[in-house]
Amino acid sequence: MLMTKERRPAIRRLRGWALSVLQEAGAIHECEEHGWAKDRADPHAREHALDIARQEPPEGLSPDQAVGQVREVLHSIGDTCPECPPRPD
Repeated sequence: MLMTKERRPAIRRLRGWALSVLQEAGAIHECEEHGWAKDRADPHAREHALDIARQEPPEGLSPDQAVGQVREVLHSIGDTCPECPPRPD
């Protein structure tokens, strides 16, 4: 019997692609304890991620759309882990 693998919705695939581009560029990293993505707030790494998106967009996306997707995902990521306790001031 031939089994087919159910495909993820396109939006999940694009978000995953954008997260991998951001991580490859060093613009984000994971919380060591909980695994949440955290923004490194590094402008050079962000620009590098946008360059990667521009030069190597996923199939079916224009370079501008790819850059927009990376920006959208980056804007959805904070610089703190939502599960870590707040740091004392």
